[in-house]
Amino acid sequence: MATYMTPNVYVEEKSVLPPSVAAVSTAIPAFIGYTERAKKDGEDLQNIPTRINTFLEYESIFGGAPDPGISVAVDTTEKITVTNAALKFLLYYSMRIYFDNGGSSCYVVSVGDYSSTTVAKSNMEDGLKALEKEDEPTIIILTDGPNLDTDVDYTGLCQQSLLQCGKLKDRFAIFDVLDGDGDPTKVGAFRSGIGMNHLKYGAAYYPYIKTTLNYEYNDKTVTVTIPNGSTAGSIATAPSNTSPTDPAPAPSTTSGANTLNSLKTTKTQLYGKILAEISKKRVTLPPSSAIAAVYSTVDRERGVWKAPANVSLASVIGPTIKITNDDQETLNVDTTAGKSINAIRSFTGKGTLVWGARTLAGNDNEWRYIPVRRLFSTIEESIQKSTAFAVFEPNTPMTWLKVKTMIESYLDDLWRQGALAGAKAEQAFYAHVGLGSTMTEQDILDGRMIVKVGIAAVRPAEFIILEFSHKLQES
Repeated sequence: MATYMTPNVYVEEKSVLPPSVAAVSTAIPAFIGYTERAKKDGEDLQNIPTRINTFLEYESIFGGAPDPGISVAVDTTEKITVTNAALKFLLYYSMRIYFDNGGSSCYVVSVGDYSSTTVAKSNMEDGLKALEKEDEPTIIILTDGPNLDTDVDYTGLCQQSLLQCGKLKDRFAIFDVLDGDGDPTKVGAFRSGIGMNHLKYGAAYYPYIKTTLNYEYNDKTVTVTIPNGSTAGSIATAPSNTSPTDPAPAPSTTSGANTLNSLKTTKTQLYGKILAEISKKRVTLPPSSAIAAVYSTVDRERGVWKAPANVSLASVIGPTIKITNDDQETLNVDTTAGKSINAIRSFTGKGTLVWGARTLAGNDNEWRYIPVRRLFSTIEESIQKSTAFAVFEPNTPMTWLKVKTMIESYLDDLWRQGALAGAKAEQAFYAHVGLGSTMTEQDILDGRMIVKVGIAAVRPAEFIILEFSHKLQES
């Protein structure tokens, strides 16, 4: 009670309700990669994790897509062939597919611009280190990591991501297994390169996905080659005083490279045909950005305890490699080291589905499943932050009761939502704290208040087995 010295009427408010646990955000991904620019209000944001909420906000801060290096060749029969260079920087299109699949708030870490000649491992490492200082992100996406010079560089970067997750214990990493144009050895190389540390904090997905996204390009940078003898000249725009029965202009006798922009007014019909052919080219991406959106959507609509699987992907034509049941056996269950790889599969009438929910620790009975690992991370961080009020409080039964009550109330709410298994609350969780229960007299003398929490997390029904048998006729 406060000490009063002056005669007056004083009002005191007494707290009768226990403190509560506020659940932390569960799906705030952070994308690391290269952007066109990284500026907001004149401030340089390179290697500064920046929170965005929409794709429009991304474009306003980080700019547009990299030049895809499109070139067009028109042969003497007017056949149009469109080629493009392999995409070196993937972040722009990854953000598009993320928001197309229902992704919400996220972080972007720009590690360089498009003037870079290659994706540098040092730049990606700098972005990863910058992300370590941010508390809110819960998912790590190495967006441009798959385009590092060597597989060894990529798996080394994945190891550093797992190390950060294991150190902070509040985030999870989503990795892409390089598809290598169907090379089956890429899966084995990834499993060997990822090592054995902190595997419960990461999940890998395979193969890449063909998206419905078209390449963003500038007419002025698209080269068009028209050789000598091509009839492309015959489809130039006719003058306004030319009737349909007039003979076609003579074939072009010039050759060489033009820009697509130069054909817009001189050869409009050819220009239109080229645009139509370019529009048929689709962007192929690693799946991690779309998977991050699935995590975000499932967490928002169902809860972090629901497996982010059996969900269709939007803006996706299909996986680059068709995976069968036999193929997935060796992906889902690794008899050598237990490193499970989650498959992206196409099913008739269903579309492209995420068909796996295992962490890289596939042989670990405790941490085999993604929703179990992420649920524990969420509960741990939520309780850790909410019990901070007890730091420097008297280490007495009154403080213990407050902590125990708030934890039990939080876990009871999760159990009622279906996050914990058990017909009764006492079967789903427990929270113990007290002298002789979780602490000794020496613990109290040392200033320790030890709380023991047990949780029965629900696990996904990965294998549904229907048993049928003949029933004999009884009469």
